Amino acid sequence: MNEKRITITGGKGFLGKHLIRKFRERGFEHLCIADLPEYNLVRPEDVKKLYEETRPDIVVHLAARVGGIGFNQENPAPLFYDNLMMGVQLIHEGCLRQLEKFVAIGTICAYPKFTPVPFNEDDLWNGYPEETNAPYGLAKKMMLVQSQAYRQQYGFNSIFLLPVNLYGPGDNFDPRSSHVIPALIKKCVDAIEQKEDEIVVWGTGNATREFFYVEDAAEAICLATESYDKSDPVNIGPGFEISIRDLVALIVELTGFKGKIIWDTTKPDGQPRRMLDTSRAFKEFGFRAKTDFREGLKKTIAWYRADNR
Repeated sequence: MNEKRITITGGKGFLGKHLIRKFRERGFEHLCIADLPEYNLVRPEDVKKLYEETRPDIVVHLAARVGGIGFNQENPAPLFYDNLMMGVQLIHEGCLRQLEKFVAIGTICAYPKFTPVPFNEDDLWNGYPEETNAPYGLAKKMMLVQSQAYRQQYGFNSIFLLPVNLYGPGDNFDPRSSHVIPALIKKCVDAIEQKEDEIVVWGTGNATREFFYVEDAAEAICLATESYDKSDPVNIGPGFEISIRDLVALIVELTGFKGKIIWDTTKPDGQPRRMLDTSRAFKEFGFRAKTDFREGLKKTIAWYRADNR
């Protein structure tokens, strides 16, 4: 397996950097990155160029257009189109070229809005996703449909993994597109440095989320790439949930912010609850998350403070 040529789309990104390091730790030497600006994978000619230039045995597809609730509300069309076109073309071209394996990285946003907690893979089709991120979630879920269809008809070895919200060192802290943890860390740290006495947080704080330390996510993807070869989708995550209100309190504590929290209840909460059943990942390829949430947050806060000095 270590001799296989692996191309990682989105390899310059947050998860991609950690995944490349994890593959190297596990003895993989033939790694290629396919990312912007060299490869715009929405364009068919760039997808073909990827296969011709990197000549992969395995493709791990991380590349995505992605953001938080506000970004999703403002950009439903490109979130649907870009993510759909990348996945469809990469899988199709990979099948035509007899790729050995395609590892598709989906999203928890593919689940129905009111999925019973913990989310089980069998519930994926039991309703429509939460409205603010449905275009993104459905576009990514089409990779599962295509993966299963191509396996059924052509014997194409494609797998589909469903990670929860990632966080960790190197995350996206741009307030226009960041997810909740980097957004909150930035608000608190910046408020301390600018001597502000309050921060504004979206929603009611009642929604729950599950957060997946990026190094654990990279480990899960490596294990699945090495040893999982079935068409059934697989959740990957730590298997816990925390309310946004409790998350804010924890980040406030760990950053040392002493000011007031203003809850902007005119803004949406997003999906009411999120937590995955991760038993299939453990059963199929032995994955179990290792990083304590509090410790993961400490590392992420320390990275942000060091990176912004």
